[in-house]
Amino acid sequence: MIFRAAAAWLAAIDGDIEHMTALATARSARDCLLLVEIAGRVARITLNRPDKRNAINDSLLDEMRAFFEHVPEGVRVVVMHGAGGHYSSGLDLAEQTEREPAEVMRHSRNWHELMDRIQLSGVPVISVMTGAVMGGGLEIATSTHVRIAEPSVRYRLPEGKRGIFVGGGATVRVGRILGPDRMTEMMLTGREYDAESGQALGLSHYLVGEGEGLAKAQELAEGIADNASLVNYLIIQSIARINDMSRSDGLYAESLSAALSQSGPDAKEGLRAFLEKRKPRFS
Repeated sequence: MIFRAAAAWLAAIDGDIEHMTALATARSARDCLLLVEIAGRVARITLNRPDKRNAINDSLLDEMRAFFEHVPEGVRVVVMHGAGGHYSSGLDLAEQTEREPAEVMRHSRNWHELMDRIQLSGVPVISVMTGAVMGGGLEIATSTHVRIAEPSVRYRLPEGKRGIFVGGGATVRVGRILGPDRMTEMMLTGREYDAESGQALGLSHYLVGEGEGLAKAQELAEGIADNASLVNYLIIQSIARINDMSRSDGLYAESLSAALSQSGPDAKEGLRAFLEKRKPRFS
């Protein structure tokens, strides 16, 4: 098992291994904004601002971006959760300074870039959601591929009650799950959904007992990691893009994805395993 502060990955990118080691050693786990834990094929990343209900500031945003831009070699699934009982309460408004419209737009686009990176990096990401999943926290969660909720979860888009509009991708990702009508009502009224309601609406895929989220995530991660890596990549890349295409373009893209998946060694191994009545062993 490898455990490091996510900030250390930034140093590793530049090849400064000594600095990376010193940085990881110098900063205690309590002080790190993003914790990275690797066990075999699964990486667990933890948003680590429990005193702020894991509200996202620019520094945490940068550490998340650094991780997803350079997912460690050999990692086939990422599990993401929050420390201290909350997934994330969203943008840290306490650290926001007054910005000109152009600066606000650039900040929003930085969020969009990270959400796209999480969704389309090619590595499946599982969210374990607890407590607050609000505003930007809900935007992050809906950019991940599998979402597990514990009973403590509370979903909100509070921006409309704070005099601001969402800027991290909610109109695209949350709106497609809930539908524009329900998202409009959610923002206008400040409505809060609990874990059971969110499950019924599609905000989570699994609803588990209190404290059971990480174990369920690990179980799912191991199963996903057993899939052919190319197929996982195509599932992540193709389905989201086909959803944005016309019917005919989407069907064509589906055929291309099928051709890529069915003509390589993994497809041959899958067929052999089926005929031999065993579990496939993909590369």
